Amino acid sequence: MTGDQIASFVFLALLGVAILGSYLAHSRLRASQMAQQAMIWVLIFVGAVAAAGLWQDMRGDMRVSQAVVAENVVEVPRGRDGHFHLDLQINGVTVPFLVDTGATQVVLTRQDAARVGLEPADLNFIGTARTANGEVRIAPVVLDRVALGPIEDRDLRASVNGGQMEQSLLGMAYLNRFDRIEIENDRLLLTR
Repeated sequence: MTGDQIASFVFLALLGVAILGSYLAHSRLRASQMAQQAMIWVLIFVGAVAAAGLWQDMRGDMRVSQAVVAENVVEVPRGRDGHFHLDLQINGVTVPFLVDTGATQVVLTRQDAARVGLEPADLNFIGTARTANGEVRIAPVVLDRVALGPIEDRDLRASVNGGQMEQSLLGMAYLNRFDRIEIENDRLLLTR
C-alpha cells in the first residue's frame, strides 16, 4: 500500500468508528437488533471499500489502445487525459509512450531503458536537453528493433533521460519515419 492508500484507509476507518459510536450512543434497540444492524453497516462499509479498490484497478485496465487498421496504418484514439499513447515493442519488450510532437527525440525513462536491456548505470549521460522542467542530462542510445504492430524499424536513435520522468516520450525522430501523420475526430492516424 502507498502512503496515500494508508491515509485513506485510516480516514475511512475513523469515520466508520465515529458513525458506529454515534449510532450506539443514540440507539435504544435491544442488543440483538443493534448487533444485526451494526453487522449490516459493517458489510456495507466493507463493500464500499472493496468497490472503490476494484474501480481503481479497472480504471487502469480500461485504457483505450491502438489498433492496426491496415497493413501500414495505425489508428490511435485520444486518451482520457487528452493525449495520444502508443505501445511499442522495443527489443521485444512492450514500452508505453506518450506521443509528443513537440519532442525532437525518442526519450526513454531510466526504468524503460533498463527493461529493454539498456543498463542506465552503464550509459554516458553526455548530452543535455531543455525540457519543461529545465535542463536534464541525457544519454544517447540506439534501439536495435522497434515495432509498432507489423511496422518494424531498426537502429532508431533515442535518448535516456537522466532526470525524473513519468513516461517515455515518442518524439519526431520516430514519427518522421511515417509518410503521413493525421489527427482527425480524436484519432491519430499514422500511415507508412
